[in-house]
Amino acid sequence: MGYVTRSQIAQAKEWDLLAYLQRYDPHSLVHIGGNTYCTREHDSLKISNGKWNWFSRGIGGKTALDYLIKVQGFSFPQAVEELVGHHRSPPLPASQTEPKKTEPRHLALPPSSRCATHIVSYLHGRGIDYDVIDYCIQTGRLYESLPYHNAVFVGRDRQGQPRYAALRGTVGDFKGEAPGSDKRYSFAIAEDPAAPSVHLFESAIDLMSYATLLKMKGRDWRQDAMLSLAGVFKQKKEIVIPLALSQYLQDHPGVKTLYLHLDNDEVGRDAAAGIMEGLGSKYKVLDRPPPRGKDVNDLLQQKLGLIRRKEEWSR
Repeated sequence: MGYVTRSQIAQAKEWDLLAYLQRYDPHSLVHIGGNTYCTREHDSLKISNGKWNWFSRGIGGKTALDYLIKVQGFSFPQAVEELVGHHRSPPLPASQTEPKKTEPRHLALPPSSRCATHIVSYLHGRGIDYDVIDYCIQTGRLYESLPYHNAVFVGRDRQGQPRYAALRGTVGDFKGEAPGSDKRYSFAIAEDPAAPSVHLFESAIDLMSYATLLKMKGRDWRQDAMLSLAGVFKQKKEIVIPLALSQYLQDHPGVKTLYLHLDNDEVGRDAAAGIMEGLGSKYKVLDRPPPRGKDVNDLLQQKLGLIRRKEEWSR
């Protein structure tokens, strides 16, 4: 969508962030106390009294429109379409809002490019094997978008329907999600539905990096079930299991063992500890962070001798 009308902009600005998330993404909200909330993805992003502030980044706003642009990385037209498109009704006044009644999310995937030159070059430049990239493209898990040539990592439900899409810029450090993404159905490679274990990662790129490391060892990486958690967050007083993991375990009751390959930073270590505490009584949970580097892609690049340029390849 390249053009929006004044009336559409005015309608989009009617949405405050809390009302938008309550109606279209209630799973992302964490109630802190009183009328204050944060999001599962960003625990320092507080929502209260009709405003939101992301304290760790020093940004904030009043509307959902501000949030989609400043936090989720949407362009202005994309953010307006997310708020007024897909036959969405305007927000109800606060006294009439019904948080428990949510509408199904409609995933708005970006248009696909006829070729994948940009994303193949980008991902291989980060060390990911061509065979892993090609497999993901051929199976519909990965494609290149238009007009920005972003890498689009698609997650599907058990019926094979696209339900989630992570976006990663091939130039710069843009990261986001397609409008209507449902984090319960994140990017995964799990060819064997009866696999007794699953390997967990913070991002699709880390997952593909791990598959590359397995291939480098001569293993058939398609035999391992691997799931991206679409990001993790620092735990609060209550242990909160990532939505993608909860859904995967529900859909795959035969899983007995969880391998955690989360980042070597405070958030990643805290999230790993939370999963171990929350699920340790039901599953065998093994913490397997990369032995060196911040994340699995760091480890892969170090093994391959690639020069990491953080300003260009920040994950």
